Amino acid sequence: MISVLDHEFSQLNVFLKQQRISKIFILTDENTHQYCLPVLLGNMETNLPFEIIEIDPGEEMKTIETALQLWEILAEYEADRSSLLFNLGGGVITDLGGFVASTYKRGIRFINLPTSLLGMCDAAVGGKTGVDLHSLKNMIGTFAMPEKVFLYPDFLKTLPFRELRSGFAEMLKHGLIADAEHWLQLTSLENLTSEGITPFISASTTIKNRIVEQDFHEENIRKTLNFGHTVGHAIESFFLQRETPVTHGEAIAAGMLCEIYLSFEQNLISETLLDSISLKIRKYFPQLSIEENHFGHLLRLMQQDKKNSDSTINFSFINGIGSCIFNQQCSENSILNSLNYYKNLY
Repeated sequence: MISVLDHEFSQLNVFLKQQRISKIFILTDENTHQYCLPVLLGNMETNLPFEIIEIDPGEEMKTIETALQLWEILAEYEADRSSLLFNLGGGVITDLGGFVASTYKRGIRFINLPTSLLGMCDAAVGGKTGVDLHSLKNMIGTFAMPEKVFLYPDFLKTLPFRELRSGFAEMLKHGLIADAEHWLQLTSLENLTSEGITPFISASTTIKNRIVEQDFHEENIRKTLNFGHTVGHAIESFFLQRETPVTHGEAIAAGMLCEIYLSFEQNLISETLLDSISLKIRKYFPQLSIEENHFGHLLRLMQQDKKNSDSTINFSFINGIGSCIFNQQCSENSILNSLNYYKNLY
């Protein structure tokens, strides 16, 4: 399912020869069109007709309006059930492209070629697709597995540092919820570089894949992958509404800091462990500007989270490094305390 591409892209070319494909569509954004598409086209061996579809970069493009435009393009170019969509990009491209493919003509095949660390370790793996509903993250979507996920770590060399750091937050999460050794290895890194992070991508991807294989439709253990995301998605939506977007990883790092505090308040971890984890996350991520008068709005955003049930905000909390429990609730006052903890932490 997940393959690491060599410099000849031989696995991808073997895959294309084995499939019955009528036409290829390649979805990119402006950045991946410039930096990554030439590498793909220079190594892809096929005589199949293909079309390139480019959209603007950014979370702001992950909307039903963009999906509608992509459906119309596929229809205009007569995409059929034997067509194949390549999603060449970061989390926005793989989320959006997977959603479009899984719904067009009730589903056409797609493959993910993530170009960001976030895509490689999280968004492109696991079969979740979706678009945002206004500023609410991933409210419309499907569960649909790509035919293949191809990883090409050299693409990370094209990333700005802020985007590299964004993906690193998800890797830290994988360690915290499922693998203490992975956490220790990641937090031993003094500087975040593509060369330094690349050796740990496979482990992070394996952790997520192992969890997804046990619970594809997120009814049980897959919920642990939401650690940091209940608060984190609210923070991400908040800054998106203010038209001052932060990266997904910056929001999730803030969310994890809040949710380790909640884990401590629920007597699941010690204060010593809280301080240790907090210090290590803060080593990599700066504080986001969240004031006390924002807390009520953030709470309302959490109340709209798609993971909730019976109007109750659902969390996943860690009960040790490498261990996580799900379907947890706490009081609104505790959530406000966690936001205040974050505000005064740095």
